Amino acid sequence: MGESFPGLREGAPGSEGGGPRGGRPSPSRRGGRRSRGGSPGFLPDGPVEESPASRGPDADPQAVARAICLRLLTMAPRTRAQLAEALRKREVPQEAADAVLERFSEVGLIDDEAFAAAWVSSRHAGRGLARRALASELRHRGVDEDTVKEAVEQVDPEQEAETARRLVERKLSSTRGLDPAARTRRLAGMLARKGYGPGLAFRVIREALEREESETSSFPADLDYPLD
Repeated sequence: MGESFPGLREGAPGSEGGGPRGGRPSPSRRGGRRSRGGSPGFLPDGPVEESPASRGPDADPQAVARAICLRLLTMAPRTRAQLAEALRKREVPQEAADAVLERFSEVGLIDDEAFAAAWVSSRHAGRGLARRALASELRHRGVDEDTVKEAVEQVDPEQEAETARRLVERKLSSTRGLDPAARTRRLAGMLARKGYGPGLAFRVIREALEREESETSSFPADLDYPLD
């Protein structure tokens, strides 16, 4: 993200109607070709939808590539690698695909730097993902390493630590009633799934538990009872 792209179809349904010709058994009678999962998976009778072949022998490959890219980009932002993979699955010739992708990059319709920056900002603020998880997601979408590094540097270490603290504070109350070791494991697991390293995770968890204990124990001690 191989990754599946929203809106992409990898095959077209076979032609319908008409029985077997010349007495030959139909695929259903022969058992057909089976997919890896064991369920029947017949190959399509015609070309893949939106492939050059599906538009006839006179189809302009670049026109087909432009139509595919524009449709996908209106659905959601895409990286250049995602669009290239979509064109490959549509059987667009490599030369035509490269020409269209290059032109779209020149006019700003494809901008991996902007995509990566927006991805980091949105996923860190919305999901609380750490830099390591954000970098992994961008690589999975085909963003090159230099662009990934530049994008995740938007999140500085202190900002990442503060986000981890907020995540722990939000979940802390749901762990009350568990012993400290169990609470620590649960909170650390939550942070690990969001890409936080163990060093930072255990530090902010320890701080949160100590702060909670201090607030709980200091409340009655701070009361000044009058002496009889």
